[in-house]
Amino acid sequence: MGSTWRRRALPPALVLLAVTGCEGPSDARPEPTGSPSTTVARVCAEPEAGPATAPAGAVTVDPAVAGDLATKTKSSPPNTTFWLRPGRHTLAPDRYAQILPKKGNTYLGAPGAVLDGRGTNQYAFGGTAPDVTLRHLTVQNFVAPHNEGVVNHDSADGWVIEHAVIQNNSGAGLMAGARQQVRANCLRDNGQYGMNAYKAGGPLRDLVVEGNEITGNNTGDWERKRPGCGCTGGIKFWSVDGADVRGNWVHDNRGPGLWADTNNNDFRVERNVIEANDGAALIYETSYNAVVRENTIRRNNWVEGRKYADRGDTFPFATVYLSESGGEPRVPARTDRIEIYRNVLENNWSGITLWENADRFCNSPANTSSGDCTLLVEDTDRCARPGIATAPLYGDCRWKTQRVDIHDNRFVLDRSVVGCAAQCARMAVLANYGTYPDWSPYQGERVAEAITLRQHNRWYDNVYVGPWTFVAHDPSRVLDAGQWQGAPYRQDAGSTFRARKGG
Repeated sequence: MGSTWRRRALPPALVLLAVTGCEGPSDARPEPTGSPSTTVARVCAEPEAGPATAPAGAVTVDPAVAGDLATKTKSSPPNTTFWLRPGRHTLAPDRYAQILPKKGNTYLGAPGAVLDGRGTNQYAFGGTAPDVTLRHLTVQNFVAPHNEGVVNHDSADGWVIEHAVIQNNSGAGLMAGARQQVRANCLRDNGQYGMNAYKAGGPLRDLVVEGNEITGNNTGDWERKRPGCGCTGGIKFWSVDGADVRGNWVHDNRGPGLWADTNNNDFRVERNVIEANDGAALIYETSYNAVVRENTIRRNNWVEGRKYADRGDTFPFATVYLSESGGEPRVPARTDRIEIYRNVLENNWSGITLWENADRFCNSPANTSSGDCTLLVEDTDRCARPGIATAPLYGDCRWKTQRVDIHDNRFVLDRSVVGCAAQCARMAVLANYGTYPDWSPYQGERVAEAITLRQHNRWYDNVYVGPWTFVAHDPSRVLDAGQWQGAPYRQDAGSTFRARKGG
């Protein structure tokens, strides 16, 4: 697992977000005036209250008795419903003390019910029992280790987490299993992630993340502690096959808002508001086949983008960043492309970058997803000399940024709002000059030429407001709109470009 945020040459009823800036019929062009909606689901400020009385047949849990929930879970049969009275519930004062649900258990919090780890317990809910439901409960102050999580610690399948507040925990507030549904929750101020969608042995199939507020996560500032770890953000997805991420408010996270890293496939990221995250709004890395549509994306990447610009780095750090990711018809999904359309991107640090690291491929020491290979090659050892130099391995051993369509979006940039100079208003499609390792068949400009001209990456029918520039092939090749639309790139056919005061 790893990150290529930049190039490397070395080894129930839901409160949904209303996004109006890009709505319209499927064949509509974006409206070139106006601004995105500011209406969002304020789940953290207004969480839905749980039942004030115990449902019929439920086991009542008393906050005055330490460990009462764990004890009653152990002594009750599967498919039991537990109702937690108002108040502060605790576990035994042992770091491994936790709730181990049985199949089909349901946990309901009354108004004011809190499960508190007191800075002692590592995990709240663990074990491998499937089809567990958690609703209307606040879970806080647990101290999960790095890369581990507090709720559904062991990534059991079929869990439903709704109307919960999961906050102020170390590690990830929430892990994920197959068929998990995460709806209308507040995932706030957790030490590493709001949710870490990772299941050992993967892939993790059929995940729904809908109507949540995901804010303030990565309080531990892990990229500072472990530079280049690729281990931060609002939500991180690892090898997830089939995800619907819709109607969420993802904001003010330290690092990226949403990050899909390593052999994810078949994502739909739609009708979210993603704003004011320190890093990118969305990173889609070494992954396949996705639809990104009708999102409002604003004021992201101001911290990360500015940091690199201040260092004199000319790489186009982007707000939507596709790294070695593209459409692949041989990987089954609801689409065989990556399609980014009918989104509004306003006053972010730069726009969309399509990137491919020529030195990152199966068996390369520069592959930061250590040990992983593409979904097209089962035996990683095959990606070696001499076979890798010829078809089919030449194409299949490399994650490719290909078959990406970017259309009918509205891109707005006002430098006076962002407080930036030339490097904050860029679109890009590029690669590095391949150099490593010495047996690589991708050395030189092969990958840069392919991603720029031959891998069917297209911008068209977009609206640009502001001083946009374009980067093609490599960071040194900066183009104006006319050059971008002209030969040999021929990008943004049918698009419009408008100046803006302050741009």
